[in-house]
Amino acid sequence: MKVQRELGRGERVLPGLWRLRLPLPWPGVPHGNAWAIAAGSGVVMVDTGMSEPGSLAQLERAMDQVNIRLEHVRLLLSTHAHSDHWGQAAPIVDRAGCQFWMHPNHEHATRSAGDPQARLARRLEVGRQSGVPQPVLERYAERFAQEKIPSGVARVIEPDRPLVDGVQFDTDLGPWIAYETPGHAPSHVCLYQPEHRLLISGDHVLGRISLFYDYGWTPDPVAEFLSSLDVVDRLDARLGLSGHGRPFVDVHGHIEGSRRLVHERLDAALGALSTGPRLAVEVAPEVHGQPLQSSNAAWFLQETLCYLEHLERSGRIVSDPDGDAVRWRMAP
Repeated sequence: MKVQRELGRGERVLPGLWRLRLPLPWPGVPHGNAWAIAAGSGVVMVDTGMSEPGSLAQLERAMDQVNIRLEHVRLLLSTHAHSDHWGQAAPIVDRAGCQFWMHPNHEHATRSAGDPQARLARRLEVGRQSGVPQPVLERYAERFAQEKIPSGVARVIEPDRPLVDGVQFDTDLGPWIAYETPGHAPSHVCLYQPEHRLLISGDHVLGRISLFYDYGWTPDPVAEFLSSLDVVDRLDARLGLSGHGRPFVDVHGHIEGSRRLVHERLDAALGALSTGPRLAVEVAPEVHGQPLQSSNAAWFLQETLCYLEHLERSGRIVSDPDGDAVRWRMAP
């Protein structure tokens, strides 16, 4: 049964601030948000939606509903280099002639965005390390080749300015300040407007709490994520504007919920190993409370490997090579 896709939709959040709700093709994640902020005769736009057939028209549809156009964009920023947050950066810059700012630690996305074989090799490497059986990996590779799964990025472009700690930009709502918040992605930043206590949180803090980390690009994404939660918590934001879902209040409560979920999943990983050595493919269902499926395996395995490596760094578990895979066990 074909699922009905959402349409682009624009709505005013506050005077001078608009949410652009853009459709996504992923099960359980039907849309993502971009944000437009009034700035003089134009707007500053934060995040872009992913690039796929018809996606730019969906963005224009959402913008038209709040009486703005691509040509009004004076500055484009991305909270991080995941396809649903910077995938349409190139065509927006082409149309608007604006600058594009993003964190410089974006190799986790840009290295493979234009190289399908590199994306496939990365997925297979994670699968082998996790202990996914070889026949399953071969079937995935065949499906990847047949379906020509796109990257979601129209074209790789380098940012005109690195969006790092302390960088500011002006809007009609006042200045916004960038805070580096790695964990979900090495390139992640949050943007804060102190007078109105507004937080554009990307995928760092979400209204409906959900966790993911880019595996293999930094030593300990879980520790980075927890530290970044502390950074954002100190800001004392009043309203959260995240990469998915509606704006939300009680930002502190959502931060606390994210912390709890991290520790619950770390405890679940330890519980899975308490009965003996296990592969990541065996630990992941217990960490997430549901079986691995083709729709969630890439997500769940990367996240589980990050938990296991975090636990190893803290001395609670150890890893043993098992062919191409790694088997994990409690530390002696």
